[in-house]
Amino acid sequence: MRKVNFFQSIHLKFVLIYVLLIALAMQIIGVYFVRELEQTLLENFKSSIEDRMSPLEYSITREIETDLSGERSDDEPSLQQSIQVLLGGLNSEDIEEVRIIDARNRVLGTSDDNNATVVGQRMNNELLQRMFIEGAPPPDNLNETYVDRESGDRMWVLAMPLVSGSDVIGAIHVESRIENVYSQMDEINGILAGGTAISLVITAILGVLLAQTITRPIADMRSHAVDMAKGNFSRKVKVYGHDEIGQLAITFNNLTKRLQEARVTTEAEKRKLSSVLSYMTDGVIATDRRGRVILINDPAAAMLNVSRETVLSMSLPELLGIEDEYSFDDLSSQSDSLILNFGTQAKPYILRANFSAIQKETGFVSGLIAVLHDITEQEKIDAERREFVANVSHELRTPLTTMRSYLEALAEGAWQDQEIAPQFLHTTQTETERMIRLVNDLLQLSKMDSRDYRLNKEWVNFIAFYQRIIDRFDMGRSQDVSFKVKLPKEPVYVEIDTDKMTQVLDNIISNALKYSPEGGQIGFKVELKEREKEMVVSVSDQGVGIPRENLKNIFERFYRVDKARTRQLGGTGLGLAIAKEMITAHGGQIWASSVENRGTKIFFTLPYDPESEDEWA
Repeated sequence: MRKVNFFQSIHLKFVLIYVLLIALAMQIIGVYFVRELEQTLLENFKSSIEDRMSPLEYSITREIETDLSGERSDDEPSLQQSIQVLLGGLNSEDIEEVRIIDARNRVLGTSDDNNATVVGQRMNNELLQRMFIEGAPPPDNLNETYVDRESGDRMWVLAMPLVSGSDVIGAIHVESRIENVYSQMDEINGILAGGTAISLVITAILGVLLAQTITRPIADMRSHAVDMAKGNFSRKVKVYGHDEIGQLAITFNNLTKRLQEARVTTEAEKRKLSSVLSYMTDGVIATDRRGRVILINDPAAAMLNVSRETVLSMSLPELLGIEDEYSFDDLSSQSDSLILNFGTQAKPYILRANFSAIQKETGFVSGLIAVLHDITEQEKIDAERREFVANVSHELRTPLTTMRSYLEALAEGAWQDQEIAPQFLHTTQTETERMIRLVNDLLQLSKMDSRDYRLNKEWVNFIAFYQRIIDRFDMGRSQDVSFKVKLPKEPVYVEIDTDKMTQVLDNIISNALKYSPEGGQIGFKVELKEREKEMVVSVSDQGVGIPRENLKNIFERFYRVDKARTRQLGGTGLGLAIAKEMITAHGGQIWASSVENRGTKIFFTLPYDPESEDEWA
């Protein structure tokens, strides 16, 4: 997980939101406060000006009434002089100039000594004209604000009517410096802005400290969640309090504990499943809901001769080579097993596939399990069993049919014929002996196939043992064949069952005699291989030989290269099969080599330990 940028962190967001909320609140409060304060100061300024003009209004009105009524004596000051006296000292920091105007818009007096030239002149002022034009009833005080062009200050003008009875006999025109009020507001705004800045700085510092109390547990939980994602469940989140975040931390720790327990359980079950799948002799393939392979164990990969990496995400029908015949939906509903033939004529290889759909409680198929069984050996055994039954039936039926025919002929009177009867009896006896040999060989093979088969082994000088068997056949042979013996001169001791080994050599040598032509030669040889710790025994003839394509099958039961000739010679087709079973039981191997029309050579090995020679020498 990548590191969170500071400008993207919740810490900064929390502080910014906190500061912005405080700033917004202070701005709202400041705007309301400044507006109300400005109104209050302006009203107070105007009220103070009007309050100061009220006494002057009364005095000026008396003076003008006196002048208009003619009651002013020559000894008394004139109207202008009286007004000038009343206006003296009115100029102040707030009041710029006060002028007294009569009903004809003439200036009767001014409080500004530097502007005395305006006395007696007409004053063209829109405010005064509007007041005089409106007439009775007397208008309220008129005022306006303007900006002085020279100084740039804001000025407030007040026009107060002088009323005598119902007539407006004059007016007081006041110009005051209202800019002072706005200057005070600027100072107040500066103070408020400074206070706001200081408050925001303090708020930001407090926000950082407050945010840490909230974001620190969250950062700890985030760090812990990252460790959990990596598989580390040993850490615990520190609990800073018992508020909601503290309760969240406690819940997070409980969740971590439960996840750790669930992970341990899952890992244990996963190991069990992996162990089961690994040690299963059957192949197992699992797919997702789309039929793509998501799991395959080693036996399945070995059966299909594929690697696990290459088949993942491959379609199951494609992997099994049946995409042209079956789709994934067909396999999901397949109740019977499928037989998959991957073999060739030279090497059979057959698999049986069973399919089971993985369904949820709703019935939705989320995947498929395919179990593969290698039934090549089973099919081979079944085929051999069928062939064995057929061969036994055939081998028994042939002599029995012959015997029945001859016995029927004898029963019908042929026994009285002195020439035919002995021939029929001899054939019947020969077929009976052949069936006895066949049954004995079958009993021998059946006994060797049983689990309670035991060998009665003993240490024997094999060279002397082999020579005795060769001598026995040499003295009893009726054919014109010669023996060529090549055996070691020193004794060689091996542990064998002499009865079973005698039967092996009898079967091999008998076959060599049967198939050897007149004047042929049979060779006997023993070769010691000390490095391999084995002894190789061979018997060769100069017969018709065996075709190369039939050579690998001669040790199978009832197999004959030339069945007609073998029956004529009295063979059952079980001699070499019995020899193979007995050699295998002794821990050796047996095989053959042959060239057509030049002869056949049978080899077999026996375990041989040269270090044991000293014990028997």
